Amino acid sequence: MIGFPLGHSLSPSIHTAALKARGLHGDYSLFPISPEDKQGLKDLLARVRAGEIHGLNVTIPHKQNVIELMDELTPTAKVIGAVNTIYMREDKLIGDNTDAPGFLADLKRVSNSSFIIPHSALVLGAGGSARAVVYALLNDGWEVTLAARRIEQAQQLVDSFANYQLQVADFSSLIIHHSSLIVNTTPIGMTPNIEASPLPEMTTFAENTFIYDLVYNPRETKLVKDARAQGLSATTGLGMLIEQAALAFEKWTGLNADRAAMQKAVA
Repeated sequence: MIGFPLGHSLSPSIHTAALKARGLHGDYSLFPISPEDKQGLKDLLARVRAGEIHGLNVTIPHKQNVIELMDELTPTAKVIGAVNTIYMREDKLIGDNTDAPGFLADLKRVSNSSFIIPHSALVLGAGGSARAVVYALLNDGWEVTLAARRIEQAQQLVDSFANYQLQVADFSSLIIHHSSLIVNTTPIGMTPNIEASPLPEMTTFAENTFIYDLVYNPRETKLVKDARAQGLSATTGLGMLIEQAALAFEKWTGLNADRAAMQKAVA
């Protein structure tokens, strides 16, 4: 995995379990590369081209940095504008995105698709993960509103989804009671800042709102805790982490991933 920093990553445990479950020998390593180290990024990708490394995951802050270094993007990665999985196909370095299908699959699993029609979602943040979530929701027929503190970044995301109806809200004047789903794609609330939440203190959620926080460390974020205290269903992004990892594993190996074994590795 490429990213920076990577000390919190659960991916080695998840992928080691996936390899073992399918009787494959291999290692899943972390490659912390700083945002400024473009040569380090190129050198690592050269090792993939040479067959020394079978594939890579990509996380913050490189999901968009690696795009210009790919030979080809999958249609999903191209529309999202972010890459989280890299592999070789027919001598070409391919950039893919398993975050979007991974998120949607886990959302449907944990929620039982029990949302009020029409689906209305509020997505917090505008980075690479937000792009994947927005793409997944829009293609599943959701009405999506995007809220981010960096308005310019949010507008760039909206512009890249010009063929869809995507609204932007000011973070300081959020109206959350119209949303049947709220998704946090920001790192706010992640260890060690576990007392932080992307939403203001004493936020009151609408009845039946489902809260999905992509942060999975700690296992119960403040956002999730606050929502559950109001009697709402809420989950962290651990399920998405496993699902996107499973999809990446299948791209690299051509084998079905044992999701139960992967889940057990981080239980």
